[in-house]
Formats: sequence, C-alpha cells, structure tokens
Amino acid sequence: MMLRFRGATLLPVLKEAQANQCQLILVKDEGVYFMSQFGEKDHTGRQKLLCYADGCNPDTESFDDWWERSRQECGGDDFGEFFDLSDDIFQRLLVDGNDLFVIVTSSEIRLHVEAAFPHSH
Repeated sequence: MMLRFRGATLLPVLKEAQANQCQLILVKDEGVYFMSQFGEKDHTGRQKLLCYADGCNPDTESFDDWWERSRQECGGDDFGEFFDLSDDIFQRLLVDGNDLFVIVTSSEIRLHVEAAFPHSH
C-alpha cells in the first residue's frame, strides 16, 4: 500500500519551505502529513499549513479510521523524517503540482510521483 499526498494541498507546504529556506518534514503522529520545518503558526501554536495523506487526517476522518490507516501504512511509532527541498522529486512537484505517493517500510521511505495525463482538447 502507499500514502497519497494531493498536489493541491502539498504545493503550499512546498512553497512555504521554499520561502523559509528550510526542510520538509514527513510526520506520523496524529495522522500522517508533510509540513515545512519552519512555518506560520495558528493561535494555538500549531503549524498552519499541513498536507495530510489521504485517509490520515484527524480533521476530516473519524479517529478509528485515520488512526488505523496511519498505523497500517507507517507502523505504530510516531516519527518525523526530514527531506531536503532541493531533491529532484520536490523540485518537480513545485513545477508540476502532481500528487506524491509515499511508501514507508521498516527500513526506508520511498517517494514516487505519477506524471499527470495530458488533457485532451
């Protein structure tokens, strides 16, 4: 299985990391999401811009659903994994805005972008 991060919600996170010249963090705690290492906070001190994986968002999914999906995809332990925005895959995403697919195993995290299909005229 794999996690899907939608380009429309990932792009603002990538741009925030670019503007702050910092890294991206893939986080698994209350859901699974990408965030900028440094970014704007809301009134509670929580980072404003987060891009949740499909099915792993506690704001839109029931507790049992997001918790179980997060555990199935990433294991039971919480983590934060840092990524360099200058990596080719993130530079491509900044340009094309496609969805990002992530596979987490016990030994690695793999990132994959599917090219968008051209629109028919």
